[in-house]
Amino acid sequence: FCFSFSQKPKSELVRTSLRLLTSSAYRLQSECTKTLPVETCPTTDIQLVTQQVIQCAYDIAKAAKQLVTITTKENNN
Repeated sequence: FCFSFSQKPKSELVRTSLRLLTSSAYRLQSECTKTLPVETCPTTDIQLVTQQVIQCAYDIAKAAKQLVTITTKENNN
């Protein structure tokens, strides 16, 4: 991921949102690798993996929305 934020954002809200975004992206990558190829891991519960992928995607969207909201407010001040 490439962010337009400094290495150490001053705002705790920005840091928290970036941590959520980063951790969710790593989780999403990990969950997606569990689905390919299914033959190598027959015990994979695809339904559970799908739910985890959906949750990761939701967390990424939530973090992105938080960042947009925060930066928009900061830029308007």
